[in-house]
Amino acid sequence: MSQTHPFGRRETRQIMVGKVPVGGGAPITVQSMTTTKTADVEGTLGQIYALAAAGCDIVRCTCNEPEAAEGLAHIVPRSPIPVIADIHHQYKMALAALEAGVHGLRLNPGNIRRPEHIKAVAQECKDRNVSIRIGVNGGSLDPALYDKYGGITPEAMVESALQEIAYFDEVGFDLVKISVKASNVPLMVEAYRQLSLVTNHPLHLGVTEAGPPPAGLVKATAGIAALLLEGIGDTIRYSLTADPVEEARAGRQLLEALGLRERKNVDLIACPSCGRAEVDVIDVAKRAMDAFADRKLPLQIAVMGCVVNGPGEAREADLGIAAGNKRGHLFVKGINVAVVPESEMVEALVEWAEFINEHGTEAAIARADVAKAEREARLDRGTLLHEQGDDANRANEKIVEIRKRVSGS
Repeated sequence: MSQTHPFGRRETRQIMVGKVPVGGGAPITVQSMTTTKTADVEGTLGQIYALAAAGCDIVRCTCNEPEAAEGLAHIVPRSPIPVIADIHHQYKMALAALEAGVHGLRLNPGNIRRPEHIKAVAQECKDRNVSIRIGVNGGSLDPALYDKYGGITPEAMVESALQEIAYFDEVGFDLVKISVKASNVPLMVEAYRQLSLVTNHPLHLGVTEAGPPPAGLVKATAGIAALLLEGIGDTIRYSLTADPVEEARAGRQLLEALGLRERKNVDLIACPSCGRAEVDVIDVAKRAMDAFADRKLPLQIAVMGCVVNGPGEAREADLGIAAGNKRGHLFVKGINVAVVPESEMVEALVEWAEFINEHGTEAAIARADVAKAEREARLDRGTLLHEQGDDANRANEKIVEIRKRVSGS
């Protein structure tokens, strides 16, 4: 199914990875890779199911030895999502993976260089109607291209991809998607930009070897999001030094945040806290995130530190809670609907979120004693303003001193 792209998405041809379309206006997909030994069938399947639950659409498994290929023969028919075999140096492992029934291959042009081997794999994929990702990696560039360009450059990476496509063209194979990954974000972004100008094959985005969170998340998001905002990219992977479930979660959250996939999970927003905060907002927000982690509730939920500005600042949220006078004030679309003890704030959020998810915000407001909730919220707001004043952070005092300095008095 096609999808409207808010940033003017680049047009690409469409290929299928199993039953999942990639490119051609299809929703941008999330990928990850298992970290288990592929020969460990049950362990690998367990990880694949966890990835699928976290929002992963396509999974890649290493196929670096005969035992891995044999494992794939058991894994593929039991996997809930399409399986791609990651091929390293041996082209025969690609042929073995195809025998196992995989839905796609990933080949690194820097590792398999003999044209006859590349074309043999492409021909087999053509016969089986199986796609290939040309996975150019800055860290394993063909030495000849490295010498030609004097190092790892966007031009070298793009040429590597085009050389591989040329071999595929010789056997009439075009079920291709391409990646030009690097660990350097500006290099990666420029390589994809250049590649998008010379081919209409779908592009797989990623910053390779991004590292552990949180730095790895920042690095990968910087590269992937920059390109998605330009309309470049058809499928993505976060390459983190972490549990691959974190990769899938991050990819899904990014696409939801950019409006590129329908929301399936909670979007939790929270104030940064200030002198008016009545609770430890960081702690409440963390507990709320933990409570909603495994619940598929496509809602925006707000955690605010005070009742003075909280409901107004988060009035567009489906549901929120603000602390005040040792109580939590629940609001739906900015309307106060209930007041609960501070110790029950997170539990109340979960209960109301599940009700809203099932019945809608209007039904939630209708079931509430809105007049009573607003009356209590108004009293708590008044108490807080009386105790802390309108200027909880003492900014007015600072402004007086600033004006003295500026005027020289």
